[in-house]
Amino acid sequence: MNAPAQPHVFTSYQKFVIAMLAFLQFSVILDFMIMSPLGAILMPALSITPRQFGLAVSAYAFAAGISGILAAGFADKFDRKKLLLFFYAGFTLGTLLCGIAPTYHLLMAARIVTGIFGGVIGSISMAIIADIFPLQVRGRVMGFVQAAFGAAQALGIPAGVLFSTHLGWHAPFLMIVGVCACVGVVVFLKLQPLTAHIKAQTTRNPFLHLFKTVKQGRYLQAFLATMFLATGGFMLMPFASAFSVNNLKIHFDKLLWVYLATGISAFLVGPLLGKLSDKIGKYRLFCLGSSATIATVLIFTRLGETPLAWVIVINMVLFAAINARMISSQALVSGVPDLPDRGAFMAVNNSVAQLSGGVAAAVAGLIVVQRPGQPLERYEVLGYVVTAATLVTIALMYPIHKMVMAKLAKGGTGMGPSAMPQEAAGQAAGAGKPAEAPAAH
Repeated sequence: MNAPAQPHVFTSYQKFVIAMLAFLQFSVILDFMIMSPLGAILMPALSITPRQFGLAVSAYAFAAGISGILAAGFADKFDRKKLLLFFYAGFTLGTLLCGIAPTYHLLMAARIVTGIFGGVIGSISMAIIADIFPLQVRGRVMGFVQAAFGAAQALGIPAGVLFSTHLGWHAPFLMIVGVCACVGVVVFLKLQPLTAHIKAQTTRNPFLHLFKTVKQGRYLQAFLATMFLATGGFMLMPFASAFSVNNLKIHFDKLLWVYLATGISAFLVGPLLGKLSDKIGKYRLFCLGSSATIATVLIFTRLGETPLAWVIVINMVLFAAINARMISSQALVSGVPDLPDRGAFMAVNNSVAQLSGGVAAAVAGLIVVQRPGQPLERYEVLGYVVTAATLVTIALMYPIHKMVMAKLAKGGTGMGPSAMPQEAAGQAAGAGKPAEAPAAH
């Protein structure tokens, strides 16, 4: 089926929502990603093994996954703005605890607190996007929001590396707390209430609502695809810095240039990939991104000592491929749930991703081995596992693609002005433009 056209011109309020969610994602992604470059510092500083470091990374994911499932039944019962503020405040508190944790075990506890609250933020953001933007342009929206991933790389991680080098490993977490405080104030002051989904509810019992959501076959297909998608994404990243330092022989101080270059490229490429996904089709871009991911991962994980410039190029290609997969898959999966189930679906789907990622990070810690002063061993095995998971995900995403396209053809996933939450529609009109309806195919 041909991809839909892109006639939609974003209103002033919609542009604000995109920017706000991008900054919000920047802080959340930065909190998770900062663990990767800190790995080379944390392991010797806290005298921990790769297995323990893998558990520290996965603790966030496990906590996020469990809290997401527990919160899923309530996700469609409250104003999305209030939910977002509540969980973002808890996330900020958890990050602050990471910034003052003196030992490995207290750091683990702080990561759990951060995960409990941070794991729900992504699903709320996705629900907000699906509430306000039609499917035909969600690739563009996801592209801009996903650019936060690149911004976290280009700005946050180099700053984190510098802070940790000169001020200790606690400093990056305190830096993130400052960012979160600013973002939280903007959300509180500017984001309008989102309550249209509450009026569409068919059951008052949150646990019954959760059960009715997770038992639907088409939702289960999406959860399964998300599980394999997250498995591939979480395996390589926790040990990327240790692999670069110990195997590729990139000095830790030079990692800043790797993160800076790949982050800038991801920041610039994200919006372009979003537009491309709406133009050529989300599933088609997902397949292209997955193929590029497989090729790059198989090359990267088998490298030995490598010049810095070549490492930068490989990382730029790898992150562009990952962005293509994430943007297209998120936009496609956002078309699966109906409005009454949207919050619960997004919460469960995000929990599946977090739990699968936690398992993947923990398994990665069991697979790789590092002896004192020696290179990281068996990292290439992670590349084979990621390749297998990526191939499975390509197959699982195809029926989801067919399902969403069939639903879109019936007018079931796009959102015109009548379906837009009244508050957001009013704000858009107040900005001087009416909310444009998606074009017909």
